[in-house]
Amino acid sequence: MKLLTLNCHSWQEDNQFEKIKYIASVIKEGNYDVIALQEVSQLANEKTIYDNIKKDNFAFLIKKELEKIGINDYGFFWDMSHIGYDIYEEGLCIMTKLPIKESESFFISNSKNLNYWKTRKIIKIKVLYNNHYINFYSCHLGWFNDEEEPFINQFDNLKNHIEKEELTFIMGDFNNSATVRDEGYDYIIENEFLDTYNLAKFKDEGTTVEGNIAGWDKNKEDLRLDMIFSSKEIEVLYSNVIFNGKNKDIVSDHFGVEIEINI
Repeated sequence: MKLLTLNCHSWQEDNQFEKIKYIASVIKEGNYDVIALQEVSQLANEKTIYDNIKKDNFAFLIKKELEKIGINDYGFFWDMSHIGYDIYEEGLCIMTKLPIKESESFFISNSKNLNYWKTRKIIKIKVLYNNHYINFYSCHLGWFNDEEEPFINQFDNLKNHIEKEELTFIMGDFNNSATVRDEGYDYIIENEFLDTYNLAKFKDEGTTVEGNIAGWDKNKEDLRLDMIFSSKEIEVLYSNVIFNGKNKDIVSDHFGVEIEINI
């Protein structure tokens, strides 16, 4: 099974339509089973296509590009977290080729006000793979020391939704660096989630953010913010950073992470 996570920073980058085509081409090449996306936006005043999906939904456009290049087997689930940059409905998405048996979204923040940029949701799908149910969560959490929306509270709310008996992957932008001790990363590990980067037989340096980006305006370091965690020990063949200029072109202010696992 191949997994990919990427914070798209959608509609905040240059040449977005070209990047959508490029992301679709990489998905075709990578043949990923499950893809978790964050900062997947659509204009609030754009025309609705179906359900909560509007004409310029970033994930919807990726799916359309995939169909143009002959890939028709990806479904996706998207939901809005909050209004971003005053005009966008910013949300989370999971794309998959596997049969979706359940899907849901839920708040993890104290705030439930969709007009407040710190309001956070998580989305989840349950899929059937080799006669086993597996849960996937696309995650975009807040900062560890945020006084209004502390990371620990958000992660506890996420953890309380997780079905312990089933294999679960939490994927995304955790806004906590894996190199900083006694903060969000260590809290995830203390709560018995396994970092697939550490489990991987082969891996690169792991950096997913270089320098200052939105939300990390004063950062001057290389950070590993984007990660994939497993609720159980599994075999991880490799963990690679992608869309970093070395392994595929840069498409966002975050790089992505791809892994291959045996289940």
